[in-house]
Amino acid sequence: MKTNVLVLLCAAILVGCGKPDDKPQQRSDTGAPPPPVEDVPAVTETRTSSIAGKILFKGEAPSPRRVKTDADNYCHEHYQDKPLTSAEVVVNDNSTLRNVFVYVKDGLGNRRFAAPQQAAVLDQVHCVYVPRVLGVQAGQPMEIRNGDDTLHNVHCAADVNLPFNEAQPLKGMKKSHTFGKSEVMVLFKCDVHPWMGAYVGVLTHPYFSVTGEDGVFSLKNLPAGEFTIEAWHEKYGTQTQKVKVGEGESQTIEFTFEAKQPLL
Repeated sequence: MKTNVLVLLCAAILVGCGKPDDKPQQRSDTGAPPPPVEDVPAVTETRTSSIAGKILFKGEAPSPRRVKTDADNYCHEHYQDKPLTSAEVVVNDNSTLRNVFVYVKDGLGNRRFAAPQQAAVLDQVHCVYVPRVLGVQAGQPMEIRNGDDTLHNVHCAADVNLPFNEAQPLKGMKKSHTFGKSEVMVLFKCDVHPWMGAYVGVLTHPYFSVTGEDGVFSLKNLPAGEFTIEAWHEKYGTQTQKVKVGEGESQTIEFTFEAKQPLL
């Protein structure tokens, strides 16, 4: 009898007092416990802003130099009538600069962007890389092709990402690769043909553009905010501008590279 009374007394004490560090669970206005942080749905963000512009070139464009291709008969035959010339600096007829990589360098905060599933393509055509400058997202597949009937080797000289060097002796060969980290810029070269070069900008977001024959760039579907925009050129280096854009707004900017700048 005494034993039963003692057991009941202990049970009452435990139920009434509980543990000293126990805290009542907070509840929402509906009376239900709040969901864990990771289960709270994200607010849909409106991205209707844009930044566009052009890359101007001031001064006399450097004369392209002739590239000797006679070390490879396949390459040499293609350029017998019109010799291959260097493409480090290409100034368009409207005094704009080609092959400039323009991207959002800062201002996106901790936003995350899904990588595209469609592969970005870097080809080797007539013994040059096409395109010379390319942008991809980290996590996006990239396909490197050999469009020539001659031996190439794809030499990725990455610093942040893992480098690789792989031969492509046959026309139509392809290599798939995915970069895991942001890196501006990754040099691609061919040790068989030393004049071949390309640059790939790897970013964790989709806001980048490469200037072409008109020298213009466009960064669309941006969220509102203040951003640092960088323009990168393989020989003239980088320039940056801060741009503030409101929701639904479009801003226009220009960068100017000059012939008197020292080449890298």
